[in-house]
Amino acid sequence: MIKVAILGASGYTGLELIRLLANHPHFKIEVITSRGLSGKTLGEVYGLPSPLGDLVFTEPNPEDIAKEVSAVFLCLPSGASSSLAEVFLKRGVKVVDLSADFRFKDESLYKEAYGIDPPPRDLLSKAVYGLTEIYREEITKADLVGNPGCYPTSILLPLIPLFKEGLIEGDLVIADSKSGTSGAGRKADTYYSFCEVNEDFKPYKIASHRHTPEMEEKLAEFAKKQVRVVFTPHLLPLNRGIISTIYVRFRASLEEVHSFLSEFYRDSVFVEVLSLGRIPRLAEVRWTNLCKIALFEDKKRGMDIIVSALDNLVKGASGQAIQNLNLMFGLPENAGLILSPVLV
Repeated sequence: MIKVAILGASGYTGLELIRLLANHPHFKIEVITSRGLSGKTLGEVYGLPSPLGDLVFTEPNPEDIAKEVSAVFLCLPSGASSSLAEVFLKRGVKVVDLSADFRFKDESLYKEAYGIDPPPRDLLSKAVYGLTEIYREEITKADLVGNPGCYPTSILLPLIPLFKEGLIEGDLVIADSKSGTSGAGRKADTYYSFCEVNEDFKPYKIASHRHTPEMEEKLAEFAKKQVRVVFTPHLLPLNRGIISTIYVRFRASLEEVHSFLSEFYRDSVFVEVLSLGRIPRLAEVRWTNLCKIALFEDKKRGMDIIVSALDNLVKGASGQAIQNLNLMFGLPENAGLILSPVLV
């Protein structure tokens, strides 16, 4: 078994990693860290049974952890990962970072979006963007992967192949995304409390969400030109899941675009391009590592519409992180990951 550590294991992405790794055929959780819960067990805090419940939260000491594991998942706030990643990499430990620290190639974009200094340039140069189906070959050779944001995953998976193939007209993308409240992370904030969210639906960070420059940078890489993304996220009164509705103009017929995208993802077990006319829904993807994509056209108004659905904590975070680590160790891409949704 390959021993792994989860730093920041008490947050939603850390807990999701624990859930998924509990039955992984090749990875074993050896270390979990949390500054606030250090000394307590998973059983004490979350009621998990033995043997998983016997795992003890420790302080995140990278020097000690590097002696015990072959890989780490960093589930830390943006800005906190880079110094730790450097220690692990120097000691031959593979790193998958779930913060934004290694998502950007352009350092100025990172600083503009997150308001903090980027990681050192030599460290950034080693990082591979962890959108698995797009960067699969690079990930198999990587020691450091920057896991994408959940919203970008839902939007980039359908768009990157189409921009790369020249099937999207112009340089403007309009995307509305609706996410469950777990996308905001585990924190005490009145805005995300039950009474504020239940029986309500609201947009937030209009024209200012920090995932926008991440999407624009990656789309420009494949489009070979600047791409503008008008992105508006909305908060759903649900625990998990993302539905993204994307408005573009195709350069080919709907049938031709559908045929191309279906063929592009034909061998990707976690991306399904639905037959024309089918509409994806969150119930079909929650608790899975799936992303479902559907294409539509509005002939009267000359617009095309893409709808994608995924679970923000799985394909949008922890599941994709495991998918990436599987590739980094030469394992089957789908090892330990779930395809069957919880429909009820």
